[in-house]
Amino acid sequence: MKLPRREFLHLAWGTSALPILSRISMADTYPSRPVRLIVGFPSGYATDIVARLVAQSLSERLEQRVFVENHPGAATNIAVGEVVNTAPDGYTLLAMTVTNAVNATLYKHLHFDIVHDIAPIAATFRSPNVLVVTPSLPAKTLPEFIAYAKANSGKIDYASAGYGSAPNVNAELFKMMTGIDLVHVPYSGSFLPDLLSGQVQCAFPPIPLAIANVRAGKLRALAVTSATRSDALPDVPAVQNLCQDSKHPFGTESVRQRRHRQRSSTNSTIRSTPSLPIPR
Repeated sequence: MKLPRREFLHLAWGTSALPILSRISMADTYPSRPVRLIVGFPSGYATDIVARLVAQSLSERLEQRVFVENHPGAATNIAVGEVVNTAPDGYTLLAMTVTNAVNATLYKHLHFDIVHDIAPIAATFRSPNVLVVTPSLPAKTLPEFIAYAKANSGKIDYASAGYGSAPNVNAELFKMMTGIDLVHVPYSGSFLPDLLSGQVQCAFPPIPLAIANVRAGKLRALAVTSATRSDALPDVPAVQNLCQDSKHPFGTESVRQRRHRQRSSTNSTIRSTPSLPIPR
């Protein structure tokens, strides 16, 4: 079956999947040969799982093979480079995530422009991340985890898929908002084996990556990063609904409010002790 490109876009839009991006194709019919779907993460990651579901669905609908290629490394920049450097004929697609948006500002010397070099086809799937800890960790709730982390500052490791990945960004924001100190352990491959074995104690993976182990009791889910509870984990509360402490609910105090509160506290201290130098 040969489809005009417009009809293909409608099919891609209707597929329940990750945001999938492609370079623009000017062909009159599409597709006439197999299509590559490039994933910037190792096999087994949430992006890879969903991309394979998408590839299977598109293969059936288009009657042309859509196969997944994993090009992990450099925080998905290797995968993006593979797509950008391929002929702009629409036969090389990119499974894009929030990491690609983060990389645009995190890396100063990328050899591509994600906005101008990649053309969007569909954005049809969103997944919040979930804070999970190993069962050996004594914390049963988010407030307990924050208290435990403060009592064991710099002794708890968190895993991520690398700098700029969603698990890394979520963890660093969590550290900033709570004032705790977690040690970042970036992985080029899957961090799940080390997380399950307790080599690292916590992580902020996407729900699809962690849900099976949460349901099996191999990981403990403390909170999801969405504004409300997730239908996938209905018993796990949302981060913003849990309290950081008795005065400041986590997620409800904006960074601006926090800075104002800290500045007011600092100014009060300076006024009461005028002989002290102003902190820098």
